[in-house]
Amino acid sequence: MKSNFKIETLGECTVSSPISSVCFVEDSQNVRYDAVVTDGKNCSEGELLELAGPRKKIFFNPEKTKAAIVTCGGLCPGLNDVIRGLVMVLWYMYGVKEILGIRYGYQGLTFSSEDKPVKLSPEVVEDINTQGGTILGSSRGDQSPVEIADFLVKNGINILFTIGGDGTQRGALKIAEEIKKRGEKIAVIGIPKTIDNDIAFTERTFGFETAIEMSRLPVICAHKEAKGAKNGIGLVKLMGRDSGFIAANATMATSDVNLILVPEVDFRLENVMKYLEWRMLNKSHAVIVVAEGAGQNYVKDSGTDASGNKLHGDIGLFLKDKIKDYFRGKNIPVSIKYIDPSYTIRSSEANANDSVFCFQLAENAVHAAMTGRTAMVISLWNNHFVNIPVQKSVEYRKKIDPNGLFWQSVLNNTGQPEMK
Repeated sequence: MKSNFKIETLGECTVSSPISSVCFVEDSQNVRYDAVVTDGKNCSEGELLELAGPRKKIFFNPEKTKAAIVTCGGLCPGLNDVIRGLVMVLWYMYGVKEILGIRYGYQGLTFSSEDKPVKLSPEVVEDINTQGGTILGSSRGDQSPVEIADFLVKNGINILFTIGGDGTQRGALKIAEEIKKRGEKIAVIGIPKTIDNDIAFTERTFGFETAIEMSRLPVICAHKEAKGAKNGIGLVKLMGRDSGFIAANATMATSDVNLILVPEVDFRLENVMKYLEWRMLNKSHAVIVVAEGAGQNYVKDSGTDASGNKLHGDIGLFLKDKIKDYFRGKNIPVSIKYIDPSYTIRSSEANANDSVFCFQLAENAVHAAMTGRTAMVISLWNNHFVNIPVQKSVEYRKKIDPNGLFWQSVLNNTGQPEMK
């Protein structure tokens, strides 16, 4: 196995797993990185990812193990599902009865925090999967890995589950490195959370499918509004700071969109306006879907948030104003309806498929943690759950390939011309 996909461990597994009647995974079982065969040749055998799942031998003694769970960053459908899954598997499958919920992100792992950890049990998390948001609260920030390591050691925490996006997982990597430097035996396991589905080396992140499903209605409504007025224009801004997967999939899911704009594909404003003018003259309506990170060369950013993420300018309102100005100058009356459902979607509960996915992510995260694996995240690859080093998961942001087949499908669906 290539060294850059090798999972770090805390030591030899000598404790027999308390789990019975399950199909155990052997350490020798792996998943190919590349499933595509070219000229009868597959990838080299070095390009393998470690298969996730329960092992016969574990590292931690469940009776003496204390786990902690933290949620960081923006809200996302499925956060409570993951928390519940972690607690249920730790408690019932492994017999870990000391589980702490960390309040308000990484700041809850500092001694200065006024919000102390809460004890979690199956009774506490019983129905939280029916709620949106996170019962633990969340936050953004750049807390000291040294102080967090001090907190974990002082509180006797053996396992830390970090639920969050690339910023959260970068923080988790720093925490794991600090723990390793001290020689402490504390596992740090990440569950990648990004509604934009832009984490590297995973095919899907939780909440993404819910976001697509919930984006359909705003797009459909925009289409109805646009067709209900002469020269009607429905403009929908969807999430997608650096990657346009939600916008693209929502477009495909509705087949009502005439123009989609995503961060990965540059566009010229004059070409957008000319196309809209053609739509008004020939079709009398248009539906536009724009991802929040598209066209940032036209708008002014607002600095960075507490996690260091760039705060993009509002491309949706910019386009709305520019469209108005353009058609006013052409003496063509238009009716523009602007919809931004972002926070409604982010705070929603997960749909059925995402709920199932969340539990499986949580389940495999616990299996990895109990075997002493650390500095890793749970990922879905080639339809298998795998263990991925945190370093690989934050190596780059996953984006739409403008020259790929998926983007071609999106363009075929909208029928839009080149906008560059």
